[in-house]
Amino acid sequence: MTTKTIGRICDVVRYPVKSMAGTALESAHLGLHGIAGDRRFAFRRVDDKGGFPFLTAGKFPAMLAYQPLVKSETNGEPLPTHVRTPSGAEVELRSEALRDEIASRSGHNVELMMLRHGIFDDGQVSLISLATIAGIGREAGMELDRRRMRANIILETEETATFHEDAWVGATLVFGDGPDAPAVGVTARDERCAMVNFDPDTGEQDARVMKAVVRMNDNYAGVYASVIRPGTIHAGQSVHLVR
Repeated sequence: MTTKTIGRICDVVRYPVKSMAGTALESAHLGLHGIAGDRRFAFRRVDDKGGFPFLTAGKFPAMLAYQPLVKSETNGEPLPTHVRTPSGAEVELRSEALRDEIASRSGHNVELMMLRHGIFDDGQVSLISLATIAGIGREAGMELDRRRMRANIILETEETATFHEDAWVGATLVFGDGPDAPAVGVTARDERCAMVNFDPDTGEQDARVMKAVVRMNDNYAGVYASVIRPGTIHAGQSVHLVR
């Protein structure tokens, strides 16, 4: 077994409602079902009988501008109770008012769903480095907002090569020091969708981003991981690669 310090955590982000805005955190509990409170809610398209009925920014880009607000904890987990809409109004997450607004603006009849263990496309935890984000931005000819990647953990690494995270698949990442330090097993590369094209503030689409990822790395950017050892992670925490 070999251990190498590869950098530190730069950002920790929770996405309480699928496709809505994320919340940057100083610290978070990393449990067996990912970051506490991450993607526990989603709006489902009632008339969609397919295998992926959730309303996402791919069908309703303005959804990115809705900000979930956590005003209380349920069973010790930070779950949102309200949402700040693009107009600045604060409405209850479970309210008919929010459901009706999203339905009207998106053109889809929707209902709110909650899954205790999260509503994930693939892995429970997603990670990417600042180096990869910067490399994609250079290829796309723009300064890339890191929020486009919608990663749970953004790392500042000593390695500066774009997509160097690909080599982590099959390895373990340990956050902090000590025998009980939280850890994840890197399971797969993160195959990207059109979400990376959307401006996180306006929902405006710029296809240069996904085209750059396709050209450079067959549409993969960042990695997915599963939690091996739970614990608290925080910005500035050292990250070690174990093989």
